[in-house]
Amino acid sequence: MATPCTRAVLINDTTLRDGEQTAGVAFTLGERLTIAQALDAMGVPGLEIGIPAMGPEEQEEIRAIAALGLQAELMVWCRMCRKDLESSRSLPVQWLDLSIPLSRQQISGKLRQTPEWVLALIERQVAEARALGFRVCVGGEDASRAELGFVQRVLEQAERAGAERFRFADTLGILEPFTVYERLRTLRQGSDLDLEMHAHDDLGLATANTLAAIRAGATHVNTTVNGLGERAGNAPLEEVAAGMKHFFQMESGIKLNHFPMLSRLVEQASGIPLSELKSLVGKRAFRHESGIHVDGLLKNRGNYQGIDPREVGRRHDVVLGKHSGRHSIEWIFAAMGIQLSPEETAQVMQSLRGYARRHKRSPATKELLAIYAQISQH
Repeated sequence: MATPCTRAVLINDTTLRDGEQTAGVAFTLGERLTIAQALDAMGVPGLEIGIPAMGPEEQEEIRAIAALGLQAELMVWCRMCRKDLESSRSLPVQWLDLSIPLSRQQISGKLRQTPEWVLALIERQVAEARALGFRVCVGGEDASRAELGFVQRVLEQAERAGAERFRFADTLGILEPFTVYERLRTLRQGSDLDLEMHAHDDLGLATANTLAAIRAGATHVNTTVNGLGERAGNAPLEEVAAGMKHFFQMESGIKLNHFPMLSRLVEQASGIPLSELKSLVGKRAFRHESGIHVDGLLKNRGNYQGIDPREVGRRHDVVLGKHSGRHSIEWIFAAMGIQLSPEETAQVMQSLRGYARRHKRSPATKELLAIYAQISQH
């Protein structure tokens, strides 16, 4: 188990910005308001809620979220340019994330500029944003592919210009936790800026990379509900919050038992079905069939319980199928008021194996009763 962390790490959830950038996702205003209220009610301390440069409609929706009077600090995302600053000028939010590519690939291949131009732009645009009354996070797009020495120069320039936070974005999800730890640790040792980790899940490591960043000294982390986001998504809020508690004994202030409701809300609003195997919030996340596991679980939940499902508003669920053993079969039927004899248990077990192969699922209660009725006739 990792060493406990005593410092504060704040979650800045970006479901309403990067989450909505998931291909094909578009929340209605009502959905955005409901999601924002749900995130705030469960204690998420920071919300990134939109992109002002998208136009007047987006700006009005940002104002509508701000008008809810949430406890969470509100941030909007901007490119580091005057046009985006102007689109944000009158918005009632505390924070601007001013994003700028940092890798040579994107500085040259997208901006057609030089690293020195980027540094000069940071100095100018951060100062302008501060003059408008905003607190500033400099967003390092593609920081994971940038030269570490250049990233350090960016932090120095950002701090001099008045920024309070730097976002290290693994934009393409190419890093693994060991490298994340080394890079964030180096940045932490050389700067007084708050550090925010923004991880993508292209290789399935967004949560691991986010937790590595926390251990390295990150003060803020980005998440999305259900792991929504560009391409393969971002670090899921539910995994990061639970990981902070279980690996670092760190209280995020988030009410974990709200996750089932929040997960379903975002699933419906996004139109993206949640995998039944999704950790913590998936339908099968606490479902057991294997005879060995169920036997151990029935004897003592600690035998097969890495996290108590009640923490995240869930419960253990035992079903019957091909791999069910005698104890789980007898337990399920006893719950239905049926005491099986050893011979009946063996016959049910055989019937279950055939059922699972034919139907590719666990039988419902009425189907279990039908199996019992069939064997009891013989």
